[in-house]
Amino acid sequence: MNILAPSILAADFWRLGEQVREVEKAGVQYLHIDVMDGCFVPSISFGMPIIRSIRKETELFLDVHLMIEQPRRYIEAIAGLGADMINFHLEAAEDAAEVIELIRSFGKKAGITIKPETSVDALLPYLDKVDMVLVMTVEPGAGGQKLIPGCLEKVKELRNVMYKRGLRFDIEVDGGVNIDNLEQVLEAGANVIVAGSAIFKNDIAVNAKLFLDKMQQELGVNNGTI
Repeated sequence: MNILAPSILAADFWRLGEQVREVEKAGVQYLHIDVMDGCFVPSISFGMPIIRSIRKETELFLDVHLMIEQPRRYIEAIAGLGADMINFHLEAAEDAAEVIELIRSFGKKAGITIKPETSVDALLPYLDKVDMVLVMTVEPGAGGQKLIPGCLEKVKELRNVMYKRGLRFDIEVDGGVNIDNLEQVLEAGANVIVAGSAIFKNDIAVNAKLFLDKMQQELGVNNGTI
């Protein structure tokens, strides 16, 4: 199943509630929420109050991406606010297996993320323990960057490992995805697509429909129905 996860990092914060309702009405399934601490990445984004406010107003699946050092410290709080998926960076965790176990202990789906320079090999011990792997296709910490094409090779590698090991997990791509390179990203093997400015810039409903239609078409091609 192909899933679109608009990233609110690119939303107009003055109109955040309104824009969340717009993407929900457009038929998206997930909402991607980047939590940045100014340490693991240079930027500071938003934290607990924003997640709490969004959870009160939407039934969308909340995919919370922690770009923070020592993510273990905040798992309980993020889970308590209503996150459905908690995604942390492998590079930021002293014991990734422990973080995954903690996320699951609160009944949440567990995701693990790698930056562009981190190899797929570093993920191998954890692939049977997670629900999602997020491959960053830009350097984390800022929106509006261009997708790094070489990162899609890691998506292909992950997909091959998953098949060979008989595993099941979603592969998410975040960074520089737009309607022009979407097909390339899907063909590499990603099935959860994070898009920020490509969704929230200009007409949200039109942008979301373009993405959803193309993702559905690509799904049909891959399943041999088109």
